[in-house]
Amino acid sequence: MDPDRPRRPLAVVDIDGVLADVGHRLHHLERRPKDWKGFFASARSDPPHPQGLALAAELAEDHDVVLLTGRPEHCRADTEAWMAEHGVAYDLLVMRPPGNRRAAAEVKVGLLGLLAADREVAVVVDDDPAVIAAAGTAGYRTRLAPWGRPAESLRQAQEVEGRT
Repeated sequence: MDPDRPRRPLAVVDIDGVLADVGHRLHHLERRPKDWKGFFASARSDPPHPQGLALAAELAEDHDVVLLTGRPEHCRADTEAWMAEHGVAYDLLVMRPPGNRRAAAEVKVGLLGLLAADREVAVVVDDDPAVIAAAGTAGYRTRLAPWGRPAESLRQAQEVEGRT
């Protein structure tokens, strides 16, 4: 984040299911064992969710946008390239720490706490109802992205297996 720019409230936005449509790569999670390498390698080909891109652009007008994703840190270069390709303006990209296998809701609420330590978190946008519920319970204003409702295979991976 630019230290010379006035500090604005944070808008925290998820990537998968909000900005990026992951539908084409869910088949990697529907097999046993799950093909995590293939799932994440395919992320560069995600089509954008126009509603999510429009919302992120709107939020960027008066917030600093933090992208908070369950994607593991090793996906950073591909994720940043996708954001640049699709013109997503953001101030900070926060990814799942290496080796972290906790449920997405638990991970994200913990990371929200770190973000909120010195900044107002004005809104949290996610497609995962479990993340929205946990963030709301923790006192954050939330907005569910209904255009990206997660498939059961992705919900299982995020909330039970703690993988994305």
